This record gives sequence, C-alpha cells and structure tokens, in this order.
Amino acid sequence: MSDRHEHSHSQGHTHVHDHGHGHGRPRGLRHRMAHLLAPHSHETADKVDSALESSARGMRALWVSLAVLGVTALAQAVVVAVSGSVALLGDTVHNTADALTAVPLGIAFVLGRRAATRRFTYGYGRAEDLAGLVIVLTIAASAAFAGWTAVDRLLDPRPVAHVPVVAVAALVGFAGNEWVARYRIRVGRSIGSAALVADGLHARTDGFTSLAVLLGAGGSALGWQLADPIVGLLITAAIVLVLRDAAREVFRRVLDAVDPVLVDRAERALTEVPGVRGVGELRLRWIGHRLRAEVAVVVDGDATVREAHRITVDAEHALLHAVPRLTAALVHADPEPAPGESDPHLPLAHHVAA
Repeated sequence: MSDRHEHSHSQGHTHVHDHGHGHGRPRGLRHRMAHLLAPHSHETADKVDSALESSARGMRALWVSLAVLGVTALAQAVVVAVSGSVALLGDTVHNTADALTAVPLGIAFVLGRRAATRRFTYGYGRAEDLAGLVIVLTIAASAAFAGWTAVDRLLDPRPVAHVPVVAVAALVGFAGNEWVARYRIRVGRSIGSAALVADGLHARTDGFTSLAVLLGAGGSALGWQLADPIVGLLITAAIVLVLRDAAREVFRRVLDAVDPVLVDRAERALTEVPGVRGVGELRLRWIGHRLRAEVAVVVDGDATVREAHRITVDAEHALLHAVPRLTAALVHADPEPAPGESDPHLPLAHHVAA
C-alpha cells in the first residue's frame, strides 16, 4: 500500500508554505496548544506571501543597486568630460553597460511570480537560472574586454591626463560597485537566488575595473606608463577568479545541486515524525529561489490509507518547518517490508534506465 500526498489547487500549482519562522517540527503540549490557539496559516494566499516577499526583496535590491550604479556612472561621466580620459571613459561605458545585466534578472523575478500552468507545471522560477547564465557570460565578456584592453595598452603605452581627477572618479567607481556587490550578494544569499549572487559578483568585477584605472593612473603619475596595462592584466586575472565563483554558483543551480546540510536537516526532521519508520529516497531541488522536496518515507505495513496519509501530512509539515525556503513537498509512503514479501516496486524495475 502506498499513499501519494501533495496539496493541489485548481490553478495547477502546489501549496506554497510561509515558513519564515524557521523553527523545527512543533513538539510538546504547550507548542500544540499554541498551534490551536494561534495556528500557522497554511492557506494558499498566506503560503504565497513568503515566496512573493522574496521576489520583492530581489526586485528592491535590483532597483536600489541600479540607482547607486547610475549615480556612480554619472559622476564618472562628468569627470570624463572634464579630463578627457579615454581610460575612464571606457570604464564608465563598461559600468553602464554591465549595470544593464540587472534587466534580465528583473524580468526573471517578475516571471517567477506567475502561477504555474498546464504547460509550465513547476512555474517560471527557472527563469532566474537563465538570467544567471546571461550574467556569467557577461562576466566572461568583461574579462575578455579587460584583458584585450590591457594588452593593447601594453603594446601602445599612452600617458593618463588629469591624474588626480581621474583617480577620484576611479575611487567613486570602485566604491559604488563594491557597495552594490555586497548588497546584491547579501540579499541573494538571504532569499536563495544564485542569479542575484552572481550579479553581485559581476558588480565586483566592475569595481576591479575601476580599481585598475586608479592604480594605472597612480603609476602614470610616477612616470611609469606601463603601470596601466600591467595592472589591467592583474585585474583581468581577478575577474577570472570572480567568474569562476559566479559560474560555479549558477551551474550548480542549473544542475539541481543543493547544500548537503539541507538534505541532512530534512532527514533529521523526517525521522522525528511519529509513524515514520525510515526515510527512503530524498530529493531537493531549487526552482528559482524556492526549494521543492520529493521524498519516500517508510510506514507500518498494516497502516490504513488514512493513517498513512496523516503521516505523510505530518512529514510534509515537518519539512516545511525544518528546511529554509522550502515551499512544496511531495511525500510518498512505502509500507515496511514483511518477511518473505517481494519488493512492491518490482513492477517498475524495467522502467528504470540502466
């Protein structure tokens, strides 16, 4: 006997659970009474709130960081007009263009709010992963551009004019991009968005580019014209390191990788559910910045369908409380094997790929 349990609605999507409280499965008479007197709301609208709030925080991070980058680029543009610095002009254009990578990520956040359909039965959360790939490609282009510019300057050294003003503008560019990088990375990790983290790392590469202008200008002020291209090559190497981190973050998400700590936490929560005698296959996957779980639990082979269903409901509830950003879980009940009984899944064996 088996029982498949998943909340469903006419809209075609699963229950989305608000678990911002982030505590484990309720235990004890006092906690049970608290649930009765002030129960956690698991209605559809309330469950959607947590996921929508995550998307709203992501959008807010994009708007705020775009505003900061806009002011930074404007300040640099003013200095370019005054100094005529070609290096700073390139940095300004580079920062402005790269800031626009927030556009695909913003579109992804908007798409992620749409309800699942009969065609996109898991919703549109994976749009974030596509945006993350765009950002990784943009960082790679930034590294190639920075390296090409550095080599060109190495072959054709040119002096930097108005060094003090250019240095101040470069500092402004570095400070603005580093602030945006820290902000995006912090929010991205908070809401579980690998794409937003990658975009934060992207902003950090822009800061490195500005730093190259600053250090190159300093070297030029000391009469060393090769300072600018050499520093540019060093910054290119730094961008490649950032690219590695961003690519790892995004590609892991695309391949459905999760932190093993989350798997351990889910298994511990399930083993504490009354009636669960074992935990079988457990899978977690990210859909955008939301987690989804699929798990098989072992129950008493003599349990009725209603008893097994109650256990799967308790197991799902425990998972939603124990695993941060988990919004849906599909729990399958397997009967505890009896002596001499054949595997109940044997008829499915020929469907399993070799």
